[in-house]
Amino acid sequence: MNWITNYVRPRINSIFSRREIPENLWTKCDECGTMLFHRELSDNLNVCTNCSHHMAITPRARFHALFDAGVFTEVQVPEPIPDPLHFRDQKRYPDRVKAAQKATGEKDAMLVAEGEIGRTPIVAAAQDFSFMGGSMGMYVGNAIIAAAERAVERGRPLILFSAAGGARMQEGILSLMQMPRTTVAVQMLKEAGLPYIVVLTHPTTGGVTASYAMLGDVHIAEPNALIGFAGARVIEQTIREKLPDGFQRAEYLLEHGMLDRVTNRNDLREELVTITRMLMGLPPAVSGDLPAPDPDQTDQAEAADSK
Repeated sequence: MNWITNYVRPRINSIFSRREIPENLWTKCDECGTMLFHRELSDNLNVCTNCSHHMAITPRARFHALFDAGVFTEVQVPEPIPDPLHFRDQKRYPDRVKAAQKATGEKDAMLVAEGEIGRTPIVAAAQDFSFMGGSMGMYVGNAIIAAAERAVERGRPLILFSAAGGARMQEGILSLMQMPRTTVAVQMLKEAGLPYIVVLTHPTTGGVTASYAMLGDVHIAEPNALIGFAGARVIEQTIREKLPDGFQRAEYLLEHGMLDRVTNRNDLREELVTITRMLMGLPPAVSGDLPAPDPDQTDQAEAADSK
């Protein structure tokens, strides 16, 4: 037995041919602790396959699953003043924004796009909680106004996915001013007779809940989403009472008339197609990739068959 050929050479080859294993192949479910393979989790839209716990999903990934064939066009959002208050805590505000942009790959906490779902043209906007907690600043206000203006211009419904911890403290009163600005944007849709559908995801709190997130014609929430204005602990300390189990969760709000539906993320697209077409006065969507048949041609074909 040759020690060099039988041991040293295979050992050297194994070292140089060793593949690096990515660290993000598996994700642990926060609810049940199940380890989920990244492809399996992505295919299920970041919903745990064991307990159906809804994990965070980026606006871009959500839009790829929402729009037909994953095709959509981004709507340009006017850029606000970068640092209006010259705010600084442990870091300068522009440095925090740059760090969030690098981590998420997005300009700010909201993405606006247009396209078709079930052959129905829509405008959609979605908040990204991973971008500074999805906080509502001037960019988010500009994004909602841009989405509403595009919807009115094209005569399309607006679907908004909310996820935020509230207003952005680094912009002070300017962030709070987005509450009336976005309310006016929603009013533009109502005056134009266009549907405004809100999907509340985990979490939706603070000034976002107190403005555009609760002004929709239809309110849908993902299961177990936290939805509220003030935190439960603050409310308990104020009223000096113990809050009921599940308080501020989607199912509790549905039971008390604050929501219209609680829908699993995997069923959400079909439900949005149905609701949107109903509110727009359109016929039901046809399954598959074919457009709806012409009613006149259908009547003629049935008359020919009866003969």
